[in-house]
Amino acid sequence: MKLIYEGKTKNVYENVDGTITLKLKDDATGKDGVFDPGENTVGLSIDGLGRESLRLSAYYFELLAARGIPTHYISHDLDEVSMTVRPAKIFGRGVEFVCRAKADGSFVRRYGAYVKKGDDLPLLVEVTLKDDAGADPPITRDALVALGIMTVEEYDACVNLTQEITKIIAEDLAKKGLTLYDIKYEFGKMSSADIENGLHGKNKFVANCDVFVMDEFSAGVMRVYKNGVIVPPMELAKLVLNPA
Repeated sequence: MKLIYEGKTKNVYENVDGTITLKLKDDATGKDGVFDPGENTVGLSIDGLGRESLRLSAYYFELLAARGIPTHYISHDLDEVSMTVRPAKIFGRGVEFVCRAKADGSFVRRYGAYVKKGDDLPLLVEVTLKDDAGADPPITRDALVALGIMTVEEYDACVNLTQEITKIIAEDLAKKGLTLYDIKYEFGKMSSADIENGLHGKNKFVANCDVFVMDEFSAGVMRVYKNGVIVPPMELAKLVLNPA
């Protein structure tokens, strides 16, 4: 394997067969030692977090595939704390789609005059650029198109998938007594080989656009509450995969 990118919570390797391996770390985003999925810097390390994040990611990628959502997931290895995925072309230097079911985090800090924490939101989608130095600035559809980062069709496809995936995950969490407040996604464009192999045809939610969801599904990308209290990162996989 060849290391091609070292990230905050995972390292990315290219395999000889063209697939990609993601090796998840025990590092978590936060500030001053306090976990916060809304932060864009590593704030703490939690022993075993990479493995729990991998378990949860594999579970949701497999659930989404069963529901007809195109993903980059191929397989995972708990012993190696790694996930094998399809290669993808990212949009620009990275774009994140945040879906908000309830108000929390930066949304409340920005719009506190109009909303309070926990207020229902209509699967509101916000988009930001992946830019640590720029504090992940928000960006509009028109700006994304004007800057050549993505087309209107690609943007609409990502928004559509963002809302569909959020519905699936929120419903699954609700069955376990958990409430999804918000979640963020990354999307990539499929390779020509995947299109030729029919992956595009499995996408029943987006027509004429070869986009799939990528990255991971873990406590680091979503806020989940139980009985009004946010679920700690090491507890989320246990509550989802081994509900009482």
